[in-house]
Amino acid sequence: MPLFLKSEHFAKAVKLDEARGPYAVDSGGFSELQRHGRWTRTPHQYVQDLRRIWECVGPYDWAAPQDWMCEDLIIHGGTAGSLTFVGTHLSVREHQRRTVANFLELRSLAPELRIAPVLQGRTIADYERCLGMYERAGVDLRGEPTVGLGSVCRLQSTREGAAIVTAMAAHGLQLHGFGFKILGLERVGHLLASADSAAWSSHARYRPALPGHTHKNCANCLEYALRWRIRVINAIPTQHQMLLTNRSAA
Repeated sequence: MPLFLKSEHFAKAVKLDEARGPYAVDSGGFSELQRHGRWTRTPHQYVQDLRRIWECVGPYDWAAPQDWMCEDLIIHGGTAGSLTFVGTHLSVREHQRRTVANFLELRSLAPELRIAPVLQGRTIADYERCLGMYERAGVDLRGEPTVGLGSVCRLQSTREGAAIVTAMAAHGLQLHGFGFKILGLERVGHLLASADSAAWSSHARYRPALPGHTHKNCANCLEYALRWRIRVINAIPTQHQMLLTNRSAA
């Protein structure tokens, strides 16, 4: 099954096993900005990590850049449940500028690696502006095999989130939705080429383990993840079946 795995887990691992199936690499940007309000790994360090993953684990489908999410909590700081956000205290436009600049730098440092561009914003106008930033930098997003759509995970089940996805899909982009849950996929899953989610692990953490399972819960259970994946795929509009990847819960 396809997987979406954090690069930081690979970087910390002493031994890397060869991949048995397709996978993509998450840069871990949400955690970086949530905890530090900035990136603690330089682009050079990130490229080194990606090259090690490519050589030891095997070629990945694509890797996310070190993008800058535009959610209010990321920018202004605050709390959500048990998470504390320090805040970047920058503007949405500056987050977009840094996202595009990082993509260009990573492509320059490692043109052989499959690094995907990511669109960031808060409103449709923001995302249109971000798309224009790529175009002015000479990047044709319509020709990219994958274009990440960031900062929509908390909006995905709303009309606003659906409008953003619809507007970006109208440009003919092969969109990947970060952190999409069932309600969001029911609305706009047919407009996405792929998506990832760790929702299965959150659900399992607060439920009894499956019958016959000896662990405390199934938050890291392959059987639970596969059952969840089938349920989600069945919820996606039948006119288009996207590639759904399970995000690592570790």
